[in-house]
Amino acid sequence: MDWGEQFRLRERVHEQYPEIWDLKIVRKRLPVILKYLKDGESVLEIGAFNRDLESRIQRPYPHVPYKSLDIDPTYPHDYASFEEIRERFDMVLLFEVIEHLGLEEGREMIGRINGILNPGGRVILTTPNIFKPGQYWKDATHRTPYHYADIGALILREHFELVEVRRVFNEPFIPFLLKACLFSFLFRFLEIDFSKSILLVARKVGA
Repeated sequence: MDWGEQFRLRERVHEQYPEIWDLKIVRKRLPVILKYLKDGESVLEIGAFNRDLESRIQRPYPHVPYKSLDIDPTYPHDYASFEEIRERFDMVLLFEVIEHLGLEEGREMIGRINGILNPGGRVILTTPNIFKPGQYWKDATHRTPYHYADIGALILREHFELVEVRRVFNEPFIPFLLKACLFSFLFRFLEIDFSKSILLVARKVGA
């Protein structure tokens, strides 16, 4: 990996989002998906587990073809690897997956996602927020912790443009109010965060 290029692109992300607290909070992923999806467009979810997102997307958008890729055979999936894919998609979803890969493997996967997207296609991904103490270390299979600027740089170098980067914090109203409003100054002072994940939306550049 060209580290000089990676650091240069990190700075581009920092120019837009200087600190973790500059990332606005979203409560749930589904509204973000629906915001960037049109009925009739095709979706691929990578690491889809039990495919429960399919019904949640098709409830408001019944004409969205949904397919899944997962190496876990516990549930039936359309694909077990990128090599099996012979079509293109308008949106690829990648939730809490990339941190399970090595850094170079993650970069390669982002490149492959670009290759199966239609022109202007979108990728939406999440990864654990390393600013939340202990969040990344809750899973022994995690291999690469991503600062939001690093995952943004990885996306930029694989011919995407950043659309938005957010924090995901989905808790009941009272805990949300306490952490997001009343105690936010304390988190800033300690240079930690309360949100569990970073969410990134990017659009493919070029054909």
